[in-house]
Amino acid sequence: MTKRASDASASPPRRRSKYTLAPLVLIAANVVLFALFFVWPAVIGLVYSFTNYTGVGAFQFIGLDNYHKLFGDSTFYDALTRTLLYALLFVPLNFALSLLTANLLVSKHAKGGSVARVIFFIPWLLSPIVVGVLWRWLFGENFGLVNYLIEKLGGSAVPWQSNADLSLLVVVMAASWMWTGFSMLLFIAAIKNVPVSYYEAASLDGAGPWRQFFSITLPSIAPTSFIVILLNTINAMKEYPVFVALNNGGPGTSNNLLVQYIYETGFKRGQIGYASAASFVLMIILMAVAIIQLIVNRRVENR
Repeated sequence: MTKRASDASASPPRRRSKYTLAPLVLIAANVVLFALFFVWPAVIGLVYSFTNYTGVGAFQFIGLDNYHKLFGDSTFYDALTRTLLYALLFVPLNFALSLLTANLLVSKHAKGGSVARVIFFIPWLLSPIVVGVLWRWLFGENFGLVNYLIEKLGGSAVPWQSNADLSLLVVVMAASWMWTGFSMLLFIAAIKNVPVSYYEAASLDGAGPWRQFFSITLPSIAPTSFIVILLNTINAMKEYPVFVALNNGGPGTSNNLLVQYIYETGFKRGQIGYASAASFVLMIILMAVAIIQLIVNRRVENR
């Protein structure tokens, strides 16, 4: 007995699996990439926001002057207001379109659902520049297909590009068309995870499709809805390529969003320090939006 115990205590140590360090290596690689491509540029941008850096040569620290100047800049407020308006139009429209499409495709009465998913997802695969050009062909004032059809039907051409509100509306529709496929896939996955027994029990109680949708589907997919709204809000606040390709923020500068304002200030006017201050204001707004949505989501989940 004593010999067995002695043999057990003297047994050789277990060989460390060759996969033991793999997670650490992968995590370390991600930490390095995150620090190199996110933390370091963010720190540099924060430093520049307190300087008069022009992109060339040396710079001087000027304290909070860039922020004081920014909060008194009417062009900055115009761009911020237009960005918020774009987000308020884009996020609900994209949410409704993607949720409606997902519900139709998972319906037991739907035919060709797999093909339809691919078709609806194709716009998301396109470059935003391509999307902007396509919609410019559709809604061009002098050569657009939509105005051509309106005039053929006896109507008058609509100023899709020269009217600021209509121009913004066209961009909202183009961006919603492009992003609907991505949000639709998230909703399809969420709806398919709702237990069928819930719907069967509701049917036995006499609940119709609308009652089942509002009482079962929507509450069950609330976490996915939160993710979709959060991603779309952040995407809308940072939108740039679709605007540039479709109408370049026009007519004039009426639809210049905040990212376009930052780009033109920093790279066209050579005011890197001032543009960095505007970038950090945008980042703070996005963080505030994300935190507010997280708080709302937690309260909804804890009910």
